[in-house]
Amino acid sequence: MGLLLPILLGFLAALIGGLYLLGVFRQQRPGEPPLDKGLIPWLGHVLEFRRNTFKFLERMKQKHGDVFTIQLGGHYFTFLQDPLSFGSFVKESREKLDFRKFSVQLVRRVFGYTAVENEHTILQINSNRHLQGNGLEAMTQSMTSNLQKLMLHNIGSPADQRTWTEDGLFMYSYNIVFRAGYLSLYGNEPHKSEESEEKDRAESEALFHEFRKYDQLFPNFAYGVLPPKERLEAQRLLGLFWKTLSFQKMKTKDNISRWVWDIQQGKMEMGIKESMIDRYMFVLLWASQGNTGPSSFWLLLFLMKHPEAMAAVKEEVNSVLKEFGQEVQLGGPLINLTREMLMKTPILDSVVEETLRLTAAPLLTRAVIQDMTLKMADGREYFIRKGDRMAVFPYIAIQVDPEIHSDPHSFKYDRFLNPDGSKKTHFYKAGQKVKYYTMPWGAGVSMCPGRFFATNELKQFVFLMLVYFEFELKNPDEKIPEMDFSRWGFGTMQPDRDIQFRYRLKY
Repeated sequence: MGLLLPILLGFLAALIGGLYLLGVFRQQRPGEPPLDKGLIPWLGHVLEFRRNTFKFLERMKQKHGDVFTIQLGGHYFTFLQDPLSFGSFVKESREKLDFRKFSVQLVRRVFGYTAVENEHTILQINSNRHLQGNGLEAMTQSMTSNLQKLMLHNIGSPADQRTWTEDGLFMYSYNIVFRAGYLSLYGNEPHKSEESEEKDRAESEALFHEFRKYDQLFPNFAYGVLPPKERLEAQRLLGLFWKTLSFQKMKTKDNISRWVWDIQQGKMEMGIKESMIDRYMFVLLWASQGNTGPSSFWLLLFLMKHPEAMAAVKEEVNSVLKEFGQEVQLGGPLINLTREMLMKTPILDSVVEETLRLTAAPLLTRAVIQDMTLKMADGREYFIRKGDRMAVFPYIAIQVDPEIHSDPHSFKYDRFLNPDGSKKTHFYKAGQKVKYYTMPWGAGVSMCPGRFFATNELKQFVFLMLVYFEFELKNPDEKIPEMDFSRWGFGTMQPDRDIQFRYRLKY
């Protein structure tokens, strides 16, 4: 008995410790948000959350209100879903809510990159310098050139250029926008010639198909639930991208963007290993191109499904061309689409913003670094525990809230336009102006630093499609595809199937 008692006590202690780690003993304390741990210890609600984040969070909001804490895979997440109180989340100091801690873990898991302290500053400085304002001019010119090289290549002989070409709209849009973005950021083959341009086209085509393979693995990879065979494939793809985007490979290229080059040089000056910088180059490619291709699909699809929107954007595009003295003619020069021209398209701006409102669904997450009090706009206060996480899912909270956006699931191309044609920024809930009325790019410290470049990419693609091509759905009555529910929380949603369209040159 003397020997048995310590064993039993040790077993009991281990059991209690295990149950504690599984979250069995956690209870809602006074002043904390409603707690919903789910029925499965440790896992909590993670299976339902992954199955369909939108439906799950809608159910939780209906059950608990606009603030609630749930258990997901051993972590406790407090969701804030009151848009009038988003400022408390977005503006809270890093000493209490830290985006970086969560993002560092995710980037290490899915990209194999280990971040170092303060390196985010390099990204922010160079993004401000090269991806917005006047610094965006060079990127706009490069993107226009590469889009035209890809869109207008191999469209047939002069005799059959007016025949229709059929393709899947998602794959066509994603392919063209990704490849043009890749070439604009990471450079072209040197010594410009027909041969070098063909190499650019071939390399970017092959890279796109590898990117799509990784793209389809990404949600399960991010959740850490890839089966062994798919995990091996993910590692193969990572190795391919590290090699393709390596410092040594880029030294052989011309026209590398200053954004990529300066970030690369900045990391070298920090003493980061070259092999790790190669990995970071894939992080940049994913961040810059993983959402613009799918967004361009939805953008063209909504235009083709809404003739009044298509007519309004066409008229605006033709007006801008005329204002800048340009015209598309058979055998004539290509369009010189400048940043100045893109700044004169308020209707297209509204169409882009409306498209993103309907299809961009990021999950904004912060690590809770110390015990804190969440102060709501209506005066309520909630105690949030150190070690938990806080999150906002703007898609439900604002983007499809019928009080903020009337008829929220319908596409309205002029939703973000005032009657005088200026940008509309005043939206209301409960009689109060909502500051964050759409959040496709995130907010605060996690706001996408490349959002201006990404918006430009979308506008350039649509502008050039309208200038050079006639295009239409093969079956105009075909329903808009449903969204792929596995991608809730990862940015722009993707369709659960492609939809066929056809296009041909105007001239």
